[in-house]
Formats: sequence, structure tokens, C-alpha cells
Amino acid sequence: MLSKYPLSEVEKSFLKESGIEKISTLIPYLTVDNFPKLGLLTACRFLEWVSENPNGVISLPTGKSPEFFIKWTQFLLDNWDNKKGKDVRERYGLGNCKKPVLKDLTFVQIDEFYPISSEQQNSFYHYVNKFYIEGFGLAKENAILINSDEIPLANGLTYKEVFPDLKVDLSLRFRDPENDLEKLQQESIYLIDKWCGDYEQKIRDKGGIGFFLGGIGPDGHIAFNTRGSHIFSVTRLTETNFETQAVAAGDLGGIEVSANRLVITIGLDTIVYNPEAVAIIIAAGEAKAGIVKDSLETPLDNVFPGTVLQKLKNGRFYLTKGAAVKLTDSIDAYYEKGEWTWEKTERAVIDLCKKIGKYGHRVKLSDLKADKYTRMIPELSEDTVNQVMKSTEAKLAKGLEQETDEVLLHTGPHHDDISLGILPHITNQLHEPTNEAHFSVLTSGFTAVTNTFVIDTLQQTKKLLDENRIQMVNFEDFFEIGYSLKTDKDVYHFLTNVASERADERVRGLCHRVVRALVIVFGVKNTTQLRETINEVISILKNSYDGEKNPSKIQKLKGMIREFEEELVWAHFGVQVKNVHHLRLGFYTGDIFTEQPDKKRDVEPIVEMFRKINPTKISLTLDPEGSGPDTHYKVLQATAEAVRQWGEEKDISNLRIIGYRNVWFKFEPHEANVIVPVSLGDMSVMEDSFANCYLSQVNASFPSYSHNGKFSTVAKRIWVNQLNDIQLLLGKNYFYQHERAKVRSSHGLIFFRDMNVEEFLATARELEKSIEGML
Repeated sequence: MLSKYPLSEVEKSFLKESGIEKISTLIPYLTVDNFPKLGLLTACRFLEWVSENPNGVISLPTGKSPEFFIKWTQFLLDNWDNKKGKDVRERYGLGNCKKPVLKDLTFVQIDEFYPISSEQQNSFYHYVNKFYIEGFGLAKENAILINSDEIPLANGLTYKEVFPDLKVDLSLRFRDPENDLEKLQQESIYLIDKWCGDYEQKIRDKGGIGFFLGGIGPDGHIAFNTRGSHIFSVTRLTETNFETQAVAAGDLGGIEVSANRLVITIGLDTIVYNPEAVAIIIAAGEAKAGIVKDSLETPLDNVFPGTVLQKLKNGRFYLTKGAAVKLTDSIDAYYEKGEWTWEKTERAVIDLCKKIGKYGHRVKLSDLKADKYTRMIPELSEDTVNQVMKSTEAKLAKGLEQETDEVLLHTGPHHDDISLGILPHITNQLHEPTNEAHFSVLTSGFTAVTNTFVIDTLQQTKKLLDENRIQMVNFEDFFEIGYSLKTDKDVYHFLTNVASERADERVRGLCHRVVRALVIVFGVKNTTQLRETINEVISILKNSYDGEKNPSKIQKLKGMIREFEEELVWAHFGVQVKNVHHLRLGFYTGDIFTEQPDKKRDVEPIVEMFRKINPTKISLTLDPEGSGPDTHYKVLQATAEAVRQWGEEKDISNLRIIGYRNVWFKFEPHEANVIVPVSLGDMSVMEDSFANCYLSQVNASFPSYSHNGKFSTVAKRIWVNQLNDIQLLLGKNYFYQHERAKVRSSHGLIFFRDMNVEEFLATARELEKSIEGML
């Protein structure tokens, strides 16, 4: 396979570094260690191509995926002739390459929401102009762009006049209009279709796209060509599916908006029209591993849009190792390379049980010898499966241990991460009175709160003020000191009314906390100013488009709403407000690309928290590859550095680090060393606390692509699936006949990794190394 396709000098360099010896997929691929390195690979290949095609046609992606592609491209262009740049170039096949000139390239915009104002900063038109046209110094007059404001509509009207609710009904392509507005809309849809045809023709007149770089969605979409798109599709106005809408919700300010937006997208045939095109799909993280496998190992198929790259000799997938982990090549290499570990034995046996649908105690030696992976197990015998069963039982036993005299610090990048990751494990810890528990969310989390939620809450607050039902504002010292007192009372009041099912009083509890937040954030001095501030915030939000970056004070207000929600969750178990720590790390800004953590600004607050709490156990989300929500790995970096610094001050050799995962990533059984049983009661507690406390999240404005609803339901499904895997190994009777009630009642399982400090720092160190010296 390696010799069948022409590899560029850059690709040869990265292939050699990857150590891949066999590629058997239908489209060639390259792997790198992590997300930042993926950006380096794509930047090097792009600049190599541009140096050979200075007048070429390029099409580059939007969103968060190309963050490091953009940064590395600019880094290399800025440092082409100095030592830093030359070192990178010589290492990765650009040593003999003349410095590329980008100004004469033709840029083709891949896609855009419709309708959306080109002036909105969350439009792809704005993104392309900012990061590519301006950022790379391209000539705008050469660009082929999608500007919703300039697409002609019936009678020369604007899209706001033709589509007043911003919804476009594509059934009007085929049915008769029922009124004058629909007639106008039908004419306009036909005009948009004509515009799309002209757009396609402009690209083809240029000979097609010469260099295409794109991401892949959870359903396999390339550009906005979702699952089921025609292999010969061209530029068009089209609908999307739920998975795509969920991914776009972050750009547009919520699923409420993205579900009602159509898209204009180039087609699959647009991408491969030029037979000489270099077309690259990038994917990072284990969450993409399934769709990557299907896209690379399935013959040309409209169910998997990425398979269209089979048409190109220069079609490629560039992947992180996590995204490649399910490829047959990767699994073969995992077993065939390096020493055989016990982890390999566990994985091979558990996977065999799933493949052949047999319980562990029914797997025969002949089954083990017939499978290409289990047959590789050293000293394979009748007892092999039994040994794996015993090691899994030991992990469960560890999850059942009652911890005592521990100072626990549970941390999460966002609010709800801790709860969705390990809540049932935490409830076990909290039942033990000798344990002391603290919770810390490291970012403000304001991006998860919609403008609509804040407007509704502030309008409720105004109403309660009018009815004199927020009496604390009448106390004479309230605006001097009173606003900062009795925060536990807000929490207790709210949860009491969860118990009594009084929804209006729950709202009152939230509004109390919002009033305190307004006083803190805006420096409010009296009730008149309080009302003015509420009106001003409502006005700003009503005049903002969905997804617009808010002013910093409104960001802080939104963040404080999230902080109240987190306090409510842990108050379920009697944890006081003073034990819930809100760090609001400074790299979290709401920009499309947030900064890297700063050692002073972002690490010192974590070290200070360690000093103050002096934990014996710290939990954190373990996303070492640097993919998925970028906040996860940035918080991991900052926390790892804080642990390292704290270790220089005191002996932390006995400190334990609990690495957990939740709805974004999950551990496979062989990766975890602790398994915690989860009962139906545990699941109910999580579902109830999520629904009652994470008020801004209940309507799931930013849902997981895997479920149109609350994240708590996604977490529950993961726990249930993890139980299914282990039940297949140990047998269902192991659970319902177990001597411990905790195991007998389990209908789900949580996996996590318990590490010492050195193990944790080694895991985190690789990511840090990958971006050193870059920026």
C-alpha cells in the first residue's frame, strides 16, 4: 500500500516517524501522537503543495479543528529562514522547499450556514476572511466565497424579508406555495439553487480544487455532506442531520438555532472533481475512531461520505493515534509490536467474548487458538480466560473498597464533568464521615449558558423584585456586605423546594443568587441601579445574535450561574459552598481559539488550591491526546504542571490521581484499573440532580451528537454499556448472585484509572512536549 500511492517528502518524513509498517486501508493515512502534531503535519503538507502550486485552488476548514494547522502554518512562514523554522523544515521534508507565496492562491469557501449575516463573527464567511484571507495574506479578489447577504433573492429582497423567522422550507422546491410569502420563498429558493450552480461552475472553471483540507463529523460528514449524501453531489442548499446540528450548536448559540438553519455546502463530487487534487481529512481523538474505521475500510459508499476520497490518488486521512485506534492496522500493530503485556491479554480476551458472543466461562481453548489476537497470548491455556476474569474481579474489588480519612479534591474542566464522570463513586466516598471532600471546576463555563436562559432568568428576577419577594435587597447593608453573606441559604432554599416540588420557589432561589452576582459583577449600589443593570443586560442580550461573544461582565454573570448550579449538585450530599471552589482560569475566553494555559495566570491558582486543601486524592478528566473539547486538555496541562510544582514544595509520593472520563471519551476495560458498580439508585440520583440543578443545561442547548437530550442520559448509557462488556466476560450470574449487595444491585459500571504522581505526570508530559517551542 505504501508504494502504491505517491507520497510527498513531507508525508514520507511523518510516515517514518510514525513507525507504521503496514497500511491496508482503501485510503492511505498517516498518524501522529496528538492534536497539536496533527496541525504540524497538515501545515507542512499544505506549504509543500503551495510551494509547487503558487497559483493553485485551495479549500480549507473552519471551526476548532484547524487551530494548530493555522498556528503552525503561520509559525513556519514567519520563521522559514531562521533556525527555529529550518529545524522543523529539515526534520519534516521541507528542507529543500522554497518559501511558499500564498497571495496568488484562489480560496474556495467549503460551506456556510444559511441564512446568516456575513458580519456575524460566528459565520464561516467571517472566519475565512479573518484566519485565511487576512491571516495567510491571500487576495480576496481571487476568493470564491459564500456571503449570505449577497445571494440574490426574489424581488431583490433580503433574506430577513423573505425568511422572517430565518427558516427555509425546502419542500417548496416540490409543492405549490400556499400564500404570497411562500410564493416569494419558492422563487428565492430557486434563485439560491441557481446561485449554488454558478458557485460550482466557478470552481470547475478553475479546474477544481487542488488542495482540500477538511474535518470529519461524528456521522462521517465531510463539509456538510452528511451521512447518505450522493457520491456525485455538488454545491447546494441542503438540510443537515441531528449529529451535525449538535456539533454546530456551539457555533450558533444552541441546538435551537442550528436545528433550524440550512447550509450551503460544496458537494462530494466538488471535492474530487480535479483528479490530481490533494484531499486530506483530519480527525483527532478516540471519539472519531469508529467513523474513521468505517470511512477507511469500507468501499465507496454514500453512508460514509469520506469514502469518496478513494477516487483520488492523493486522497489521505491524517489522524491522531486515538482516531486511528480502531483501524485493523492499528489493532494488528498493538498486538504485534513490542513486548506482550497483561493489558494486551485482557483486551484480546474481552474483545473475543464480544466478537463471538460468548460468556467468558464458555470460551474454549479452541476459540482462543482460532482468533488472530488471542492465539498470540504467551502460554495460552484453558486457564487464560479465568486469569482475565480474576484480574477484572480485582478491579471491581478495588472499586468496592471503603475509603477512609481521605481529603478528596474532585476537579473538572467544565461544570457537570465531575458528576457525569464519577458521581456514584463520589457518593460512596461522601457516605464515610472521616472523609473530607472538595470540588473544583477550573473554568467559568459561561459558553454553556444561552442568552435566552439569562434573559428569562433576569425577567423573572425583575418580576420578583416588583412583588417584593427578594427581600434581602431591603436590608440596609445588603449592597455593602449583605450580598456576600448566606450563600449557603440560597442553595438550601433551592433544594428544599426541589423536595417540595415548588417550581416557583426554586426559581426564586436562582434569582436570589443572580441578584448577588449582579451586585458583584456590576458593582450595583442600590435597588434602582439593580433594576437599571437588569434592563441593560437584557437589552444587550436581546440585541446580540445567537453565538456572539458576550462582553466580559456578562460572561462572568453567566459563569456565576453555572457556579451556583455546581454548588446545588454537591449540596445534595451536604457539601457546603465553601468546599466548592471556582477557579475561572484565564485561558478560557470564549474565543474560537483559546490561549494555551499560562504558567503564572493559570497554574498558580491550582497550586494555591492544593496548598490550601492539602488533598490526599485528586480526580481529573484524563484526555492526554489533546482532542475533543479543547478545555479538557488545556486544564489537564495546567493541572499536571500544578502537581509538578506542588511536588517541589512537599512530599506528595503518597498522593493518588484518579483519571476519569465521561460523555466525550471512555476507557476500554483493559485501560482502567478500578471498576465501580452503579445501581439504579445511583443513576436516579445523577439524573435527578442533573435535571434539578443544571438548570441552564436541562434543555440541552449544546447536546452530545449521540443523544438529543440531557448529558446525564448519555452518561447513564455509557455506564450500562460498560456493564454489558464486563457481564459478557464474568457472566450475568456473577453480578446477581454476588455476596455484596452493591454488586447485586449494579446495572452499570464506571471505569477509571488510579495513578501515582509519576504515572500521571508521564501521561500528561507527552502533550506538553508536542507544543513546546511552537508559539
